[in-house]
Order: sequence, then structure tokens, then C-alpha cells
Amino acid sequence: MTIDWRADRIGSALRSENPTVLRRLHAGFAVIGDVQFLPGYSVLLTDDPAVQRLSELSKARRLRFLSDMDHLGEAVERACRRLDPAFRRVNLEILGNTDGFLHAHVWPRYEWESADLVGMPVWLYPRERWSDERYALGPRHDTLRAAIGDALDGLSD
Repeated sequence: MTIDWRADRIGSALRSENPTVLRRLHAGFAVIGDVQFLPGYSVLLTDDPAVQRLSELSKARRLRFLSDMDHLGEAVERACRRLDPAFRRVNLEILGNTDGFLHAHVWPRYEWESADLVGMPVWLYPRERWSDERYALGPRHDTLRAAIGDALDGLSD
């Protein structure tokens, strides 16, 4: 019996078993989100599953993590702007309310979002969006995955 990669997202990324990994970055992994109701949603995972807070990292590693977050945010912006003319902006968040390990959310935002949600945090979207199979990551997102990966490659320093 194998353990589902979702139960150990960082460990599975370190073992090259996490199918959501887009690229290995300096201080973590750029992954595409499990749900895509906002196409391009991505997450930066720390590469150390024991780290729970940004403040637990040394100053140098903290700056590398934040730089990776910046790179992922810019890559999502470039890819989403190219693929959808209704792209508006990217929201970056480090929350840590559900998953205990350090991670950062990268949320693209679009003009086609409903007026009552577009100016609000993504977390206020209806619960169904998070579990509806229509928004689950799948093969139909391969072009988006490739675009974000290519954008990350173009930002390498």
C-alpha cells in the first residue's frame, strides 16, 4: 500500500512523487493547486516539512523562500495574462491555517469573477468550488501547467 502524496506533499515532492510539482526552486517547490476554479492557482511549498513558520527559517533561507514566492507569483501572472485576456492580478498569501507546514498561495484574479467576489479574499468563495470535480486539477490544465513552468524557467536567476 502506498501513501497518497497528498498526505505528505513535501516528502512526496522531495521523492519526486508529487504530480503537482511544476519546478524545484531555491527554497521549495512550485506546485499547481489541486483546485483550479481560478485557473493558475499555485502554491510554493517549503522544502523542509518541519518548518511551520517563515520566522523559523534563517534570514538567508527566509529571503530565498520569499524570492521563490515572488518568482512563482510573477510566473503565474505572465502565464495567466498570456492565456486569459481577463486576467487582473495575482494575490500572494502566507496563511498556514490548515496545513501546518510553511507554504504560500498564489491566486490569479480575473475580470470574469462575480462582482461580489472579485474584490474579496479567495477564501470567501463558496465551499462547493473547493470540492466540485469541474474545478479539480486534471489533464485539461496541462497547457496552463506548461505555461507556468515555462515562465518559471524564464525567470531563473
